[in-house]
Amino acid sequence: MLLGTMENPSSRAASRTNCAFFRCRQVTLAALAFCTILAPASFAQEAAAKEAGLRQIQSYIAAGWDTLTRSLNDCKVIVDPKLAAASVLYLPADFDAPADVQEMQKRCNVQVKHLPQVIHKLGEVDTSNLEPPGLLYLNNKYVVPGGRFNEMYGWDSYFIVRGLVEDKRIELARGMVENFFFEIEHYGAVLNANRTYYLTRSQPPFLTSMILSVYDAQKATGREDRAWLERAYGYATRDYGLWTREPHLAGTTGLSRYYDFGNGPAPESVKDETGHYRQVAAFFLGQKQDAWRDYVVPQKPDEEHVGPLFALQVCDSANTMAQGACDSAGAAALSADYYKGDRAMRESGYDVSFRFGPHGARTHHYAPVCLNSLLYKTEKDLEQMSGMLGRPTEAGEWRKRAEDRKQRIQKYLWDSERGLYFDYDFENGKRSDYEYVTAFFPLWAGIPTPEQARAVMQHLPTFEKPGGLVMSPHETGAQWDFPYAWAPDQLVADEGIRRYGFNAEADRVSYEFLSTVAENFRRDGTIREKYNAVTRSSETQVTAGYHMNIVGFGWTNGVFLALLHQLPETSVTRLANEQTTQPGSGR
Repeated sequence: MLLGTMENPSSRAASRTNCAFFRCRQVTLAALAFCTILAPASFAQEAAAKEAGLRQIQSYIAAGWDTLTRSLNDCKVIVDPKLAAASVLYLPADFDAPADVQEMQKRCNVQVKHLPQVIHKLGEVDTSNLEPPGLLYLNNKYVVPGGRFNEMYGWDSYFIVRGLVEDKRIELARGMVENFFFEIEHYGAVLNANRTYYLTRSQPPFLTSMILSVYDAQKATGREDRAWLERAYGYATRDYGLWTREPHLAGTTGLSRYYDFGNGPAPESVKDETGHYRQVAAFFLGQKQDAWRDYVVPQKPDEEHVGPLFALQVCDSANTMAQGACDSAGAAALSADYYKGDRAMRESGYDVSFRFGPHGARTHHYAPVCLNSLLYKTEKDLEQMSGMLGRPTEAGEWRKRAEDRKQRIQKYLWDSERGLYFDYDFENGKRSDYEYVTAFFPLWAGIPTPEQARAVMQHLPTFEKPGGLVMSPHETGAQWDFPYAWAPDQLVADEGIRRYGFNAEADRVSYEFLSTVAENFRRDGTIREKYNAVTRSSETQVTAGYHMNIVGFGWTNGVFLALLHQLPETSVTRLANEQTTQPGSGR
């Protein structure tokens, strides 16, 4: 009607144009109406297909939390697959046996003992006197990695907590964090794991990261708990002190190192890694460098020595199947310093790699990239927590500590010529040249400048393989080297890469690892401890340390969920669609 009242000659042209517009608009509206009828069904089908594609592996993980959860209601909580010893549960020296422990003692026929003394800090107890070794009591349920690892581990638990939070199992995650508070209170620190033979060492410090994961998850559900955060802050501060005093200081660098208070062979290695130390001794004897041969010490049978004695023989080299003539060359033992390095390597979580010398022999002589990046992250977390708790003075002190560590990391660990972070040998005053995936830890913590981050990313091809990021480009026969990809380092590296804006690269390497895990799950219905990133399989040919690839597996389950949550929707859909194809077609 309005258009018909226009008298301007041009108005008729305008009228035709507007009529055409309305006809077009009617068609468009009709098309839109048609789309709105069909689109929900299409989207729903796509969503249903995506959900169905990932349902099986996500159901496996969800069920796994229950399968891997341990509590005093379950007799198998005490069992230690690593040691053939009687089942014993140890309580803190000043801790009365709770009713559930007394009930379990009767029902499971386990022995309950008290530790011989109150423990204030790590290393106060001579664990060699705790016979038989046993499980250390914790007051909440916890998730174990699986297989031979039937206890709650230090750094494993961070990646498990990440998965629990993603799966809305917040109370279980919080209980695990509170178990660490119990360890700090009664056993002196966050332990490698809650067994008596681990009372001499900790593990990479992820406690503040766990605390904030749980706190943020609680807050997201409308249950922010400042009182819990304050309590957590106190325990985290106490545990942080372990790493910033002797003997965990790395010489005069102002940085920290891994150090186990125990001496001699690690008990779990003697019992569960058949022939490992014999293989180590043989390796050192075969080296040209005198420095490595110093780790094997000639011994007389009646001389005091550390660890097992190895008989030496000199034999004629035979070219036939016949036995060559041999003469005794006495006996030898691995040196006390080797065992210190081996134990420190186990505190680092990387047992065994050649990153700190063959078989980790010199671990305790290095300021590591991973440890000091985690301590910087801890200091920044404590700055954040103290600020949230209304303690500006303490926040400022943590800020200064973090900045000081950052400067020292840049001074000692950053190689500007190679554009990569390396561990620092503080005894010899030089950086390592061993490329290792922990070079991405500083990115996760937020340490590098943008220019340094770009330089680190130039090394991504060194580590990236079809199945994700390998630990190193060095094939040594150790499980923490080439060609293996491990979930914890995959998550830290991917999140570090993403933090500096390299989203396409983070999406790609995350997808490579996720699709490898998913492809192997389609093949055998399990999730494993580690994967061969070259063959995209769970096959292993480890010759150093224990040789198994354990099913479970706590931290792989958690990392799968965390990485999946960060993937773009298109990549999640692609991954889901792959689950209906044959194994081997995932990349």
